[in-house]
Amino acid sequence: MPKAKYDEIYMSLKKAVEDGVHGYGTLLPSENTLITQYGCSRNTIRRALAGLADGGYVQPIHGKGVRVIYQPGGRAMFAVGGIESFQETAQRNQLHVVTKVARFALRQVDEQLAAESGFPVGEAVYDIQRVRVLDGKPLILDLNIFLQSLVPGLTAGIAERSVYAYIEKDLGMQIATSKRTITVEHATELDKQLLDLGDYNCLAVVSNQTFNADGVMFEYTQSRHQPDYFSFHDTAARKKIC
Repeated sequence: MPKAKYDEIYMSLKKAVEDGVHGYGTLLPSENTLITQYGCSRNTIRRALAGLADGGYVQPIHGKGVRVIYQPGGRAMFAVGGIESFQETAQRNQLHVVTKVARFALRQVDEQLAAESGFPVGEAVYDIQRVRVLDGKPLILDLNIFLQSLVPGLTAGIAERSVYAYIEKDLGMQIATSKRTITVEHATELDKQLLDLGDYNCLAVVSNQTFNADGVMFEYTQSRHQPDYFSFHDTAARKKIC
């Protein structure tokens, strides 16, 4: 099955759901209709529908079809269960975004950073601070650590656009899995300096360790979010207990 065809159908259906073409509670067109519409095999359609179900957009209903369960939120929603770049999240939430690089440096991992990130002591890494400005407000501070040996040639200009796009398209490396922890922490002096916190003295902090297809960690990131504008979502399924 051509991956490009599956991606095309998945993105088309995903956009149709997000744009309200297929509204909450309605059924998607039947598999036969979709096969005719996209000119593909049943297996390709089922793969695309499974991707939508995994992302919390639809739910298959036995004997009835595939029901839309996606509801747009008032806040920008960041997916807990998936891996997407900030630009992809912004596009999904239809937000105007600007990324400002506040720091870009090459350093070696010391004992403190090793304990925090999981990278070995002595490894060369890019140390980046990026401020995410959404609709004119600086609301997210990303503290990124990228392994230089796996992400060579990284620049501040690339960091302003999309590091993930550079990794996947230019370097040809597959981004596979991410381990993620979400906490609430007191705002640091750096947070107060770079973000519009309003009356808040705390932030939602999402820490990620991200791995390539060979199981090697290439990124450690802390995303520090102003609380007013963000929610994190996931879709869970209860497993049958024998």
